[in-house]
Parts: sequence; C-alpha cells; structure tokens
Amino acid sequence: MRIEVKGRNVAVEDEHRERLGRKLDKVSRQVSPLADCEVELWEERNPSIRDSQVAEATLHLKGITLRARERSEDMGHSINLLADDLARQVKRHRDKRRRRRDSSRPQPGISPG
Repeated sequence: MRIEVKGRNVAVEDEHRERLGRKLDKVSRQVSPLADCEVELWEERNPSIRDSQVAEATLHLKGITLRARERSEDMGHSINLLADDLARQVKRHRDKRRRRRDSSRPQPGISPG
C-alpha cells in the first residue's frame, strides 16, 4: 500500500510519518499492494476549538473509497484514532465481500433444485 502524507498549514514531521507507517501497517496487510492511501494533517487555527489537531485519510481500494477523519488535542493521538477507524472500515468491507462471495456459492452436500 502506498501512503502519501500531506500537511495543510503544518509541517509533517518524520515522527508523524513513522507513526503513520507503523499504525497503517495493520491496514496494509489486509488490502492490495496497489491500494493508495492519502493522509492529510492540519491544525485548526480557531482558538475556541479544543481538539485542533486533525488527521484525515482517504483509502482508495478497487471499487470503493474509504474515508476517516479524527481530531484531538495531540496529532499523535489523532493519527492513532485514524488508523483504528480505517482498520475497522477495512475489516467490515472485507467481511462484507467474503459474505457475498460465500452466499453465492452452492453449499456442499446440497443438490440444486
């Protein structure tokens, strides 16, 4: 899986890139190597917004696009929440595909018609 990290009004540090690589490793094992993940990090400039550190990801898979956005007071925590959310969505998508595939197959030992 290819991961592209962008920063909007914030510098993307090596620490954030490494954390994203580690956290999205679980997701990358479940998807195709051709999958494309775009991660965008930014900080809300409004002082009244307490959870100002935002991480957003778009995961392009074959036939579907998954999105996740998380915010917290710390960018590292936002990245952790984002990775957990993406992992949950990928697992749900894989389970759905597997159920569809298994339900269309004829059951062993049962003759059709």
